Amino acid sequence: MAKASAAGDRVVLVCATRGEQGEPQPGVLADGEELWQRRVVELAASCEILGAEPPRWLGYEDSGMDGEPSNDNPACFWQADHDEATERLAVILREVQADTLTIYDHHGGYGHPDHIRVHTVGVAAAARVGLANVFEATINRDDVKAMMENQQARAEAAGAAVDGPDVEMDTFGTAHHDISYRVDVGAFVEQKRQAMIAHRSQIGPEDFLLALPHDHFATAFGTEWFNVPGRTGTGGATEVALLPGLG
Repeated sequence: MAKASAAGDRVVLVCATRGEQGEPQPGVLADGEELWQRRVVELAASCEILGAEPPRWLGYEDSGMDGEPSNDNPACFWQADHDEATERLAVILREVQADTLTIYDHHGGYGHPDHIRVHTVGVAAAARVGLANVFEATINRDDVKAMMENQQARAEAAGAAVDGPDVEMDTFGTAHHDISYRVDVGAFVEQKRQAMIAHRSQIGPEDFLLALPHDHFATAFGTEWFNVPGRTGTGGATEVALLPGLG
């Protein structure tokens, strides 16, 4: 997002929910403050850091993690009428005359119901408005596994413990050989770090990601990975300066 903005592109972030089901960091929320109120403010600050416009909203509630009772909330994104949600996004795509849309991969990175729904609604909305440039933001599973192993080895050598991401490492993201594109965003990793720090209710200063040394953070986040919906098995990601349709 920061790289596209720096190249002169208009960057618009659309969010399906306000993240009501997140788990706030201890002591962050003020008395009487709802989590969603803080997250809306944090996201706006993050967008400003990245050079994006203030976020737009589809108007649904957070569904929570897979299998949680909140999945059954009739107001949540997971339970939303798919055609209605598609049209809400299509309205925004038409309004901003979008050239390119990025969404989650088909399993939402790690199976989050709202991420999966972002994928299906995004594909449908792009088809509805005739938008050809659609890309799935994903995670390079092989790179992250290698990074985690190296981090664990360094921690064990120093006599410390490392708390890694609470995800199934063999299924999240996408295997390297199935990824379509890679984008070098190394010049923008400090903006990325600051944008993450802006989400104070979600990411504490001791978080695994923020605790990475600068060079390791740059290695982990200096490349972004994207698939083309319905296309896998390309044998390795093609490097592009920006996604097709941008710049």
